[in-house]
Amino acid sequence: MDYYHMTAPCGLDCFNCHFYLAHENREAMEIVEKLSSRYDIPTEIMLCKGCREHNGRIPLQQHVFGKDHRCAAFECSKEKGAAFCGDCDAFPCDNLHPYADKAGDLPHNMKVFNLCLINKMGLEKWAASKAADVRNTYFTKPWTLV
Repeated sequence: MDYYHMTAPCGLDCFNCHFYLAHENREAMEIVEKLSSRYDIPTEIMLCKGCREHNGRIPLQQHVFGKDHRCAAFECSKEKGAAFCGDCDAFPCDNLHPYADKAGDLPHNMKVFNLCLINKMGLEKWAASKAADVRNTYFTKPWTLV
């Protein structure tokens, strides 16, 4: 697995996302198909190959936000030549702001945490041993201050 290619500059772990996994994983495809039905968006638009593969132009985002939509964090990292937003002198910035809208459905509130872990652990170690746990905790554990 090319963890660099499959980790977005903002810290999202594309390699653990059901929109990516659905290409080869039946369980992930069932989740995508349910979401496709719920939101009336064709399954093929929901499938993703990762932000770097799509050059920051994710088909689902373009479907929802318009064909001209581009991810601000992706564009900024590309412009600054940063592999990850955590490598930038301006980190963290408003491109990574943890917005509350759809926080239960979209993994964007874990970006800064992932980037800090990547900086602390290194990309390969984070990807192999921690990224899936962060995602699982984000989507399944109750909110707590502990």
